[in-house]
Amino acid sequence: MIDLTAPSETTILIGVTRAGEDPSSTREHLDELAFLIETAGGIPGKRFTQRLDHPDPRTYVGSGKLAEIAAYVVKHPTDLAVFDDELTPGQIRNIEKALNCRVIDRNNLILDIFARRARTATAKTQVELAQCEYLLPRLTRRWTHLEKQRGGIGLRGPGEQEIETDRRYLRWRIRLLKQKLKEIDKQKATQRKKRRELVRVALVGYTNAGKSTLMNLLSKSDVFAEDKLFATLDTTVRKVAIHGQPFLISDTVGFIRKLPHTLIESFRSTLDEVRESDLLIHVVDISHPGHEDQISVVRQTLADLDAADKPAIMAFNKIDAFHHVEKEQDDLTPGVRANLSLGELEQIWIARENTPSVFISAADKTHLPELRELLFREVRKISRTRWPDSQIAPTGIVTL
Repeated sequence: MIDLTAPSETTILIGVTRAGEDPSSTREHLDELAFLIETAGGIPGKRFTQRLDHPDPRTYVGSGKLAEIAAYVVKHPTDLAVFDDELTPGQIRNIEKALNCRVIDRNNLILDIFARRARTATAKTQVELAQCEYLLPRLTRRWTHLEKQRGGIGLRGPGEQEIETDRRYLRWRIRLLKQKLKEIDKQKATQRKKRRELVRVALVGYTNAGKSTLMNLLSKSDVFAEDKLFATLDTTVRKVAIHGQPFLISDTVGFIRKLPHTLIESFRSTLDEVRESDLLIHVVDISHPGHEDQISVVRQTLADLDAADKPAIMAFNKIDAFHHVEKEQDDLTPGVRANLSLGELEQIWIARENTPSVFISAADKTHLPELRELLFREVRKISRTRWPDSQIAPTGIVTL
């Protein structure tokens, strides 16, 4: 695990604007990277950006930009350089040699946050598997801290380097964790079978969009919620009834752009709650300037999970934090996100989408009754389709 908690730890952030990309999107990505560093307990420092058609295969950034960063590091001692894209093992090695400081990429940072956030045995197993699969191709001589629990006669070849023993240990650990996750998957599948008597609703959305806060309001429960990325890793399921209509609602891990593939694979059993749900509530942080990009990321992730075609409700959250810049009456500049009012955005989304939507604030409960009514109608519609001979779904006790 990366130690970002030391008071003396200093970080720099590096990103690349590719051909055809808007530099403002790179700034937003680095803003998110800074939030990730803060979530991991670090303090984000100076930012470096460069426009390139393609990242340099040897050092990610060009030689001139790397020299500029190295000169800054000499004058401002830096412990950690964080890159906003996935780096190859060769790139990490070359950059560390040039900067003389530790180098990590966005994937490594996200994996570290997941490791810090994991609380249950399931989440810890999923995160450790993702970490091991990420680490295996990136082993260097510095990874001599790995345990040699499987050392013994016949397991260490003549003249074998310590790094090969580390690789052997990691491969063994990956096999063990995969087998453990198979057993967990069987248990989770059995639990989900017991829930088929009721309509299942899943909260999805970009990380820190307010899903857990909304879960607490709808289910009157006490799910952990915090203004940090990935506050929730473990899926929480609660039974809820609106106007006598019972259903199950689940809160799942938030999505994020450039989510490491190893994490998606490791959390596949957890994300089965999304795949097997009957209805999605897509929670969007409307106050975020890049909320449309976040919506696209969530939809792409749902497509990767084969869940893109499910019925959904768009819940645009955090209207209490929304603000915009008023345009002058004679300003002919086309309307953009920065100067559109909340009402204008609402009309745009209603006209654009064929998805039921509601604008709410989970923090101060604004328009929460409207969301509950919309949720009731959509759940009742599914329930009547599934159980046409009864007005509501079975109300028997379900083991959660």
